[in-house]
Amino acid sequence: MPSSSSSSLFSDLDVTVEPDAAIGVMTWYGIGGRADLLVRPQSVDDLAALVKRCRRSGTPLRILGGGANLLVADDGVDGLVVKLDAPAFRQIKYNRSGEINIMRAMAGADMPKTLMAAVRQGLGGLSQMAGIPGSIGGMIRMNAGGSYGCIGEVVRSVTCLTRSGELVTYPAEELRFEYRSTNIPDPVIVSATFELEPTDPVALRDRVKEIFAFKKSTQPLADSSAGCTFKNPIDPVSEERVPAGKLIDEAGLKGETIGGASISHQHANFIVTEPGARADDVLALLDLVRRRVYEHAGIELETEVVVWQREEDPE
Repeated sequence: MPSSSSSSLFSDLDVTVEPDAAIGVMTWYGIGGRADLLVRPQSVDDLAALVKRCRRSGTPLRILGGGANLLVADDGVDGLVVKLDAPAFRQIKYNRSGEINIMRAMAGADMPKTLMAAVRQGLGGLSQMAGIPGSIGGMIRMNAGGSYGCIGEVVRSVTCLTRSGELVTYPAEELRFEYRSTNIPDPVIVSATFELEPTDPVALRDRVKEIFAFKKSTQPLADSSAGCTFKNPIDPVSEERVPAGKLIDEAGLKGETIGGASISHQHANFIVTEPGARADDVLALLDLVRRRVYEHAGIELETEVVVWQREEDPE
């Protein structure tokens, strides 16, 4: 629980603080535990001061984005959970000198809303993100995407806060966007700029609708889930990535249920939850899937979903 020493981290900052905050319900799973402290800074300066003080005091700090790729353990998390949902962290801006082709989005900006804002401006390049929920910061961190492409393809620069609370901006040539990962070393992403392409907004909107319709027809988008549960692994024989969903299906796991969590009948790489489900149900199902797929195909699956647990280093 919060102490006087923890409150000294932010007592002079422009932040809102919620002790014993229910953060599990803020995720797309809608389950899981609470945070000892949920802090919402109102500016980048307040966030920078918070990062610096947490490092000096050894206080765990986690950034809660859109909650679309996250499972919070039932016993919650210690330290500070920071939510970047103040107006300063949700801004989207465009360059106004010459032809508009650069968009700057803060880390807390919602990805679907950012995509549609770009579409209205007639700026193409982000249509591959249709149907993928989350915040810009989270998308950049994991190089989110799918069969249509990844967000890293159009990133021009990323601004972060170092562990000492200093702002640093990385141009695209210094960044490495790989499958569900980046080489960004810093704990907090503040914003990103994107190099987009002026195009016909009507044709662009139709393309986004087409991609979204396809995903809706093949994925359980209406259910409570965290999206794809496992990364697509590399087959040791072919040395190429194979769909994790295909391996899970071939292991006979579609529809497998533990407690209130089950493997989707529509797409085997989605674990969906029902009302009353617990994070422990999902964790048990994760373990079962890894074990059964390894037994069936000899391939070890790695989770794409991030799991927060108490007394662990934040991911």
